[in-house]
Amino acid sequence: AEAARAAMGGSGSLLRREALGEYQELTFLSKQEILLAYKRFSELLPKEERENACSARVPKSQILTLPELRANPFQHRICHVFSTSDDGDDSLSFEDFLDMLSVFSDSATSDIKSHYAFRIFDFDDDGTLDRKDLEKLVNCLTGQGEDSRLSNAEMEQLIQNILEESDIDKDGTINLSEFQHVVSRSPDFASSFKIVL
Repeated sequence: AEAARAAMGGSGSLLRREALGEYQELTFLSKQEILLAYKRFSELLPKEERENACSARVPKSQILTLPELRANPFQHRICHVFSTSDDGDDSLSFEDFLDMLSVFSDSATSDIKSHYAFRIFDFDDDGTLDRKDLEKLVNCLTGQGEDSRLSNAEMEQLIQNILEESDIDKDGTINLSEFQHVVSRSPDFASSFKIVL
């Protein structure tokens, strides 16, 4: 409640009540969660920018210090997917930050989570998961260390298995609807992808 009071108006940090209502409608976050998010976002900014947190952008290097992202193997992709920066620097505005926290939240639907997971795994941003994307995905999940790396044959076999399971139209790639179809058949998707979202 302390944080909520501060975000609503104390000590120069201000989130307008109308904005709060809008953010509640547009996200899966409660009023308290939005106010806490505002406080956390403000604290990532230099002191002199905190008054205008709603119009400021936080650089990617700062976003990566958040506990949710610090150990996440997809941290760079997550910043890239949620950033609306025109400069391509993957910085986040307060609204980008809210979108990210909203998708991470337990209240987000599995459709929304799978949509963003798909975008995060689509490393070349071409709208499909091809062999290169799947290889990067497996490397992210298994770690890049010498001990944990798969041999070429193991990688090939794994990608083959993933495609056999998911590539319904047999075009050699997984599109969003194929991905969501696989996800809908796996009730444990949300928990197994906690690592991502």
